[in-house]
Amino acid sequence: MTQQDKPYIVEYYYKTKWGHAEEFIHLFKKNHYPILKRQIELGRLLQISAAHPRLHATEDGRWDYRVTLIWKNVQATDDGFDEAELSRQLFKDQETFKKEEQRRFEILIGHWDIPIIDVNLDT
Repeated sequence: MTQQDKPYIVEYYYKTKWGHAEEFIHLFKKNHYPILKRQIELGRLLQISAAHPRLHATEDGRWDYRVTLIWKNVQATDDGFDEAELSRQLFKDQETFKKEEQRRFEILIGHWDIPIIDVNLDT
């Protein structure tokens, strides 16, 4: 299996304005998670998981949610897939969908994506 054929892992970190973490995850689960789940059904994604820290960190290192996506391969992340078309199929009320997605990003302070590479400690 070549490197390009291997699953590609990306961790997406979200840092919300204080007091808005619950609102963020509610909107994420309502509007973005169904799009991601559909991509599992289509074979683009293999797995989705999410976590939040049990305790707090310093403000500069703080994040509220980490969503880990395991893509089929690196090409699946940039293959021209029309996610907007998928959202139109899944959410008939596009006005509400767009308003809620705008709100989800309004309450973010930061968002960063970190591709993950496994390190084999035995070789």
